[in-house]
Formats: sequence, structure tokens, C-alpha cells
Amino acid sequence: MKPAAIYLISDSIGETGEQVVHSILSQYSLEVENIKKYTHILTKNMLDAVLISISQERNVVVFYTLVQEELRQHLTDFAEKQNFLLVDILGNGLAAIAQATSLKPLGEPGIIRKMDREYFNRIEAIEFSVRYDDGKDPRGILKADLVILGVSRTSKTPLSMYLANKNIRVANVPLFPESEPPKEIYQISPTKVIGLTNTPEKLNSIRKERLKTLGLPQNASYAEMNRILEELEYADKIMKRIGCLVIDVSNNAIEETANLIFDYMKKTNTALINKNES
Repeated sequence: MKPAAIYLISDSIGETGEQVVHSILSQYSLEVENIKKYTHILTKNMLDAVLISISQERNVVVFYTLVQEELRQHLTDFAEKQNFLLVDILGNGLAAIAQATSLKPLGEPGIIRKMDREYFNRIEAIEFSVRYDDGKDPRGILKADLVILGVSRTSKTPLSMYLANKNIRVANVPLFPESEPPKEIYQISPTKVIGLTNTPEKLNSIRKERLKTLGLPQNASYAEMNRILEELEYADKIMKRIGCLVIDVSNNAIEETANLIFDYMKKTNTALINKNES
């Protein structure tokens, strides 16, 4: 006999429960066109409103995915009084894990979807930071959560990738005397701009090593001290004009520089740091 009504009650979007219900029905060659799905049921009052509707039906099967113990018990008590079939989709799994680990479930609705959202936000931030790395497209400056400036070999790209893994969309822009920075850099709040600098000696050493890796002459102008001093002076002038925070990375690991940025964001850009911590 075909059930008169199939209900699904969920404290999230009900996607997991709906897939399970359809899988079960398919084993009996049953098709229920209109599964009565109630989602985001988070309080007893919301649940009671659904139960009133259920109480008016006959031959009912109610599937549910509720993680809050209070709601689960409330629904169970109602089902016993009204004598309808109740299927706890999560219950056996929760009980088994609790027994095996001696842990209690978090009881947090929609946690799978939250984890998925955080994952995709991180992927989006990484893709953004790759797309707008090294000044490839100045339009990214206006879209970015954070913009990083600095001369060559001040760790702009690795820092951008580290921050992207914290869900922060970063555009980074190289500074060198032969080219004015994009006009967009002056169109955003200075609090969204971070300048990176380094000591001339450290840059000289890093750039020589870079030339060696590339198989280029060690005496190329790229690693000459006079050239480095010229670049640093130019970058300092640009950063002062913007009025942004400047961080000396000469003795910092990437993580240390990132933590300085997070501390600064807490003071100046609450919405952004909240995004990172969510």
C-alpha cells in the first residue's frame, strides 16, 4: 500500500534527507511526487507548526534529520501519541559514533553545508589571488579584500597564497620606478593596502640567488645594490602617498607577516577579519 503522505523534517536544507528518502522509495518502485519537506526547523514552535499539519494526515511516514536533542525528543514523543511512523535518518549513525568514541555530537544544524561553503570560499579566494597575482589585471584591485604592494622578492606571492588559504581574496602589485602603479590603488581605502619592504642587504642576497637559479649573470642590474636602493626609495614614496601599513619582512616568516596583517585587520577592518574567522 502506498503511503498517503511522506514528510521530511530537517534543521538544514534537507538535501541529505531527501536523497535518502528517494533511495528508500526506489527499492519499492514507489514514486512520491510531492514529498512534503520542511527545512530549517530550529525551534519547538517551528516544529509544532509542522506537527499540526502531520496530525491531520493518515498513513504518514515522517523522515527527519534533526541534531538538536530537544527537537528530536519532542518529535519522538509526538509520533508515539499520534501513532505515525517515524524514521530517524541520523540517529543510528550518531549513536554509533558516540558509543565508539565516547564523544557527544556537536548538535549544530547544517554543519556539512557550512563546511562545504568554507571550502568553496577558500577555493574561490585562491583562484582570485592567482588571477590577480603580480599586477596581471588592475581590475582585481577594486574587487580584492586586500592588496599587497612591494618591490620584487618581498614575498608578495607566497603571502598572497597563504592569505588566500584563509579565505582572503588578495591582489598583489609589484612596484618599480619605470612604471606608475595602477590608478585603482588610490581608489580604495588605505586600510585595504599592505606595503612590504625588506633590507637592501637581504634583497641583494635573495636576488643573487634568484639569478643563480635562473642561470643568469650575478652582476645583472636586478641584484645591484644601487638598483635595489632606487626601487626601495620609489616604493617607500608610493606607500607614503597611499598611507598604508608597511611591514618589514626581512626577519619574518610568511606566517609571522600574515599574523601582523590579521592583527591590523582586527583594528581597521572588522568585517574582513570576521570573514576569516567564520
